[in-house]
Order: sequence, then C-alpha cells, then structure tokens
Amino acid sequence: MNIAALLASLEASAPATTIRNSLYIFPLLEATHVFGLAMVFGTIAIIDLRLLGVASTHRPFTRMASEILKWTWAAFALTAATGVLMFTTNAGVYYHNVFFRTKMLMLVLAGINMLVFDLTAGRTTQQWDKSPSAPLAGKTAAALSLVIWITVIFLGRWIGFTTTRASVAPAPGPEINFDNLFPGAPDDGAAPKPPQK
Repeated sequence: MNIAALLASLEASAPATTIRNSLYIFPLLEATHVFGLAMVFGTIAIIDLRLLGVASTHRPFTRMASEILKWTWAAFALTAATGVLMFTTNAGVYYHNVFFRTKMLMLVLAGINMLVFDLTAGRTTQQWDKSPSAPLAGKTAAALSLVIWITVIFLGRWIGFTTTRASVAPAPGPEINFDNLFPGAPDDGAAPKPPQK
C-alpha cells in the first residue's frame, strides 16, 4: 500500500468520518490537544530550568524529576492520541503540510535530545544532584529542549492556520434559474410587445 492509499484509508475510516461529521468532537479534540501540549511543555520547562540553574535550585534534581516526569509522559500520551485522531480527519492535507512535517521532525529531535542527555549528564546525576545546576552537557540539553518545544508550539499553531478541517470539496449548490425569478419576462431576448387595443 502506498502513502496516498494509506492516507485515503485513514480519512475514510469510521473514527475520522465520525469526527468530521460532528460539530463538537473536533473542537473538543483540539482543545484537549492544546491542554496536553501545554502540560507537556510546562513540566519539561520546570525540569529544564532546574538543569540551567534558574529555578528550584534548592531541590535535588532526581527527586524533582521523578515527581514531574510521570505527569509529562501522561500529558504526552494524551497529546499524541488526540493528535493522531485529528490527523486522520484530513491526513492527506496534514501529510503534505510543511509545518506539520517540521513539527514531526522537531518531536524526533526532542527525543534525540533527551536520549543524549540520558547518555551524558543523566549518567552522573549522583555527582550533581544537589548542585544548583547541571554540568555543561545537561545545560546544553536543557537549552535545546526549551528551544525545540517552543518551536513545536509555534509550528502547531501554524498548522491550524494553513490547513482546513476537510480536504473534500463542498458539494455545489443548486443552480439558480433566473427565468423562474421573473415569470412574465420574455425568454427570447426580444422586447415585449405592447398590448393590442
């Protein structure tokens, strides 16, 4: 199955059709998606600002991270689920949208950045756990994380401005027959004849 056929099958699926035909489901999904993304970014920002030594410097990093990251992952799961459902409603348009593709790329970069942190500063947390800030590798990962997630938010808004809810063209309306509007008018283009005396 090629990409075009897969996208078409997603758009024709029962969940996508239900969402498209409902007046309320898509706005509800979008609002939930925005709420989840705000929670993802908010919790990640707390961690990143701690790594940079800007906020919560008195709290041990490992304890704070264990308390916050569970909420980050829950919010991310909610955001991903609602995002997938919205994508199915207009898969062809979203797939070819440059802002959508860039957003997906930034999410991959966010994952790579997190992996790099885990493989560098994350392996030595016991050495700087109670320090006001992380080592250089941790600060770099935190700064990149903030930039990436802010970019994700901006791209998400631009997706909304550059796509429509459905790629299906609306059905044409009924044609207007102007002869029916003026029933006494002649239909041959000739001037009306004066009444006979």
